Amino acid sequence: MTNTEITQDTEVKKPAAKRARESFGVVFWIATGFVSLVVLVALTCQWLPLADPNLGDYTSPPMALPSWQHWFGTDMLGRDTLSRVCYGARISISVSFGTMIIGLLIGGALGMISAFRGGRTDLTLNSLMIVGVSYPSFVAVLVILGLWQPVSIPKMILVLGVFSVPLIFILIRGATLSYSTREFVMAAKALGATNTRILTKEVLPNVIPAAMTLFLLGIANVVVLEGSLAFLGRGIADPTASWGKMINDGSHQFQTYTGFQQFELAFFPGMVVFLFLVSLFLIGDKLRARFDATEGRL
Repeated sequence: MTNTEITQDTEVKKPAAKRARESFGVVFWIATGFVSLVVLVALTCQWLPLADPNLGDYTSPPMALPSWQHWFGTDMLGRDTLSRVCYGARISISVSFGTMIIGLLIGGALGMISAFRGGRTDLTLNSLMIVGVSYPSFVAVLVILGLWQPVSIPKMILVLGVFSVPLIFILIRGATLSYSTREFVMAAKALGATNTRILTKEVLPNVIPAAMTLFLLGIANVVVLEGSLAFLGRGIADPTASWGKMINDGSHQFQTYTGFQQFELAFFPGMVVFLFLVSLFLIGDKLRARFDATEGRL
């Protein structure tokens, strides 16, 4: 037996979990661990030993530097920055997840139906969605949220979710088109399977990997969008904390303070946002590369 055959035989005998870890790489699992930690903190922050994110403790001065009492310092009202970062994660992640769920449920379903049915249905839906993608949605979101005051989490999720539908439709439609003419779909049609069964049993399982990658990358984009809206004064109403609002508040301290206090308030939420986005993009890119590689072997 040659060395190549021995190596291949050894690879086959490895446990599936170990092969998966090696194929994804250490960076992927570090990124996954960080994202999981942030999501866990967002879900459990009310049970963690954190200060009230909306009230100062009246014992620490405003804009206090990081200390054992306040690891990330305090803001201009004496509120604990670490607590606000943790609670802000809940807002930013909730908006992002809610937006992508609405986009995938509506845009994904319409994209699959449009691609599978074809004809006038596909022409009509695709034309409408192309118009939607071409429209400056960010400006529309600014106007709608500006008129629909005060901005709440459900309002922001609804508006961003609706405007995410056209792009998700186009991407899911493209993924569905690549499978709708495959042999297993043709075989199911020949056997008399209904369109509903073909979509749910044959096409959907193959579209899910692309949808999951889109979901992760979409979350990262919505986090940036929520931060941009907060920076422009269209974020969640006070006193609720969000990452974008904290960065926006920190930007007003540049001309008021000196030294580290000049950018202290924006530094910590900005660093968390940066690491969270990088982790999501790494995870999404690895999943996309793995999915594309699988496609190449079909």
